[in-house]
Amino acid sequence: MNTLALSDKIIFVFYFIIVATYGYWVYRKKKNDVSASQDFFLAEGSLTWWAIGASLIASNISAEQFIGMSGEGFFVGIAVAAYEWIAALTLIIIAVWFIPIYLKNKIYTMPQFLKTRYNESVSLVMAIFWLFLYVFVNLTSILYLGAVAINGLLGGDYLHVVMIGLMLMALLITLGGMKVIGYTDVIQVAVLIIGGFATVYMALQIVDQRINGALAGSAITGFKTLISQAPEHFKMILPKPNNTDMSAAGQLARDKYIVLPGIAMYFAGQWIVNLNYWGCNQYITQRALGAKLETARKGILFAGFIKLFMPVIVMLPGIAAFVLYKNGQLPGFEGGKDGAYSAILAFLPVGFKGLAIAALTAAIVASLAGKANSIATIFTLDIYKKYLNKLADEKKMVWTGRLTVLVSMVVAVIFTWQDLLGIGGEGGFTFIQKYTGFISPGVFAMFTLGLFWKRTTGTAAMAGLITGFVLSIFFNNYAVGIFGTENIMYTAYLNKSGSYEIPFLINMGWSFAITVAMMVAISFAGPKVNPKAFEIDASMFKVSKSTLILIVITLMLLSALYVKFW
Repeated sequence: MNTLALSDKIIFVFYFIIVATYGYWVYRKKKNDVSASQDFFLAEGSLTWWAIGASLIASNISAEQFIGMSGEGFFVGIAVAAYEWIAALTLIIIAVWFIPIYLKNKIYTMPQFLKTRYNESVSLVMAIFWLFLYVFVNLTSILYLGAVAINGLLGGDYLHVVMIGLMLMALLITLGGMKVIGYTDVIQVAVLIIGGFATVYMALQIVDQRINGALAGSAITGFKTLISQAPEHFKMILPKPNNTDMSAAGQLARDKYIVLPGIAMYFAGQWIVNLNYWGCNQYITQRALGAKLETARKGILFAGFIKLFMPVIVMLPGIAAFVLYKNGQLPGFEGGKDGAYSAILAFLPVGFKGLAIAALTAAIVASLAGKANSIATIFTLDIYKKYLNKLADEKKMVWTGRLTVLVSMVVAVIFTWQDLLGIGGEGGFTFIQKYTGFISPGVFAMFTLGLFWKRTTGTAAMAGLITGFVLSIFFNNYAVGIFGTENIMYTAYLNKSGSYEIPFLINMGWSFAITVAMMVAISFAGPKVNPKAFEIDASMFKVSKSTLILIVITLMLLSALYVKFW
């Protein structure tokens, strides 16, 4: 079952050749200009709206979603789709209100924003923070989860070979610069969407065959079977559990709620996760920072529209795996969250498995390339050029960026070789969200107040960064011991290890709220208008009719989804 037929291998090799050939063609087309740092790091504003949107999706959808979110689909169900569906609404906010300010002030990196709005100290501290986060949380988790998934499909004996292979494929694309990444991402997105939907279609057919005994198998009947066999997996809002139910079902309810705390998460960390990720993240905003406003907006909104359909690809296979596992139809699968997607892929017939692996590889390689380029951009433009070699010319900056890409990839391989960070034990999706959440409240507070409140000071920003980080650690590790298991701020739940834990999305909400209050208080001690504040006028936020139509369509579809699965 865990072997690839010749046709599967041919499909995968064909995918690789297409991406490599197209990437090389794009690179050669801009060969005379690729030594320019603006071209290498920002594609010199040459990405079209559809390339921006596709690149955003390709960079976002990776092993974190295919493996991690599918695993949460197995464990919790459709409630995890909140990360994707709220992202669609978040991208509207970013396109309308954030991007105009970035573009008007010629912001190319997030540390540059902090220097322009606050001061160099805030910028440098955050540049270092982001580099560590991108390398030791994002890059490592993408590489590890992807390697584990593909290795499982190859029989389980090629983990390190797969790691090296993924790294080399990502390097091949990344070293060509942002334009190569952006345009090859269009192919990557096409592959991951076609392969993803094919996998879902086949998975639903398999459910119908295995559970209902159908000979051919119907995807529609398979979907209905999922709903009837696992109705609790199709509820967006999880009910609040209690700590007195010591049964296995009671513990399972608490474990789910800790990850996705019902309606409360929509008033707490869910917005911080999404707005910080899509609006204050070099890895994401980099795609649009070199474009014209209308192009950037349409690209971002196009990505938001696609996000509405992503849970079908990345979450339904996990629910299918749950139903099959529940009925004893996944022999050899022990129920681990991050193994759900691979368990489904193993059932796919000859040909489809190769397409599914190509889709998974496309997602992993695109994300690795995008993340590595962002690491190179921050290090080269915000550290190397400013502090290590102020006289570096364009060519030297590009080669420094390429060296940074190589070093970051090698470091990621070292830390994932034996899973030194414990990504597998935490669960990939939760690992990323939880540890990114340690700095998200402070970072988002700095950006939000910096963008929209002219009084915010550099002192308040630095204090906010530190306060947000300290509070996140406090609520995660110490709050229960000091304030108890239940109070006006939170309810802590007994987890599977026997200790009380506050849902991390609730932690983020309170960390953000307290950080903002503290920053406002500090800023009141400064001038009424900070000299470094950005000039804002209402005309910046006006949208064209075509843009408005995209926004309305997205909002209508999003509303329908929540009405259906509430």
